[in-house]
Amino acid sequence: MNVLFIGDIVGEPGRRAVKELVPKLRREHDLDIVIANGENSAGGSGITVTTAREIFDAGVDVITTGDHLFDQKEVMTLLQNEPRFLRPLNYPSGTVGQGSAVFRFEKLPPIAVMNLQGRSFMQALENPFTVARAEVQRLRKQTPIIFIDMHAEATSEKIAIARMLDGQVSAVVGTHTHVQTADEQIFPGGTAFLCDAGFTGPHESVLGRQIEPIIQRFLTNMPQKFGVASERILLQGALIDIDPNTGRAVSIKRISEPLK
Repeated sequence: MNVLFIGDIVGEPGRRAVKELVPKLRREHDLDIVIANGENSAGGSGITVTTAREIFDAGVDVITTGDHLFDQKEVMTLLQNEPRFLRPLNYPSGTVGQGSAVFRFEKLPPIAVMNLQGRSFMQALENPFTVARAEVQRLRKQTPIIFIDMHAEATSEKIAIARMLDGQVSAVVGTHTHVQTADEQIFPGGTAFLCDAGFTGPHESVLGRQIEPIIQRFLTNMPQKFGVASERILLQGALIDIDPNTGRAVSIKRISEPLK
């Protein structure tokens, strides 16, 4: 089973990269499922019904999110009505939306996708370690193929949760920092891991935002408007091959595809 995970989609340039490149990547890599983090797809902050529709229409099957989940009020419509849309699982009990789901596609075994958010240097949600352990046990009764988007700041937190779940899930790929790491590997139990998938959008930037306002903020500590940049657009993420019978990862490869 060939899975493409796309790192944080930033603004209109990121959506354009997904629209133009995902169909090509589907053909080139014979993809079975495409998962993307879309929490920055609306103007670089949050997600709306319209931007989610663009991403789904481009060929993405599941959208995950993170700490910018509630930046746009329209997200409530997605949380209430869109089964392909996930929020971090470790929001408190009773929060609208879902943190994991099992997806079924024609001629494919079921695949579970889970969204988690870290707590180090981020908003304090429920403990992702205890929440993930219980949810993995529940999901494994339905399928051995489980993919996790671990949206977190601290590399140690991402690595630790992947090590804890090694052999129980197919892959743990990190998001949030917008900087693609070079540590892709398969752990001894068969879990593929990448600390951060990077981001999809303009890389002639500071993490997708215009350069000069951010420099001015650091120089003066005065408020600035951080507009989305526009140049050197890349689609970043990871390609993961999973054994459909065992759920173990066969390979993982970083991608950084330019939009020409």
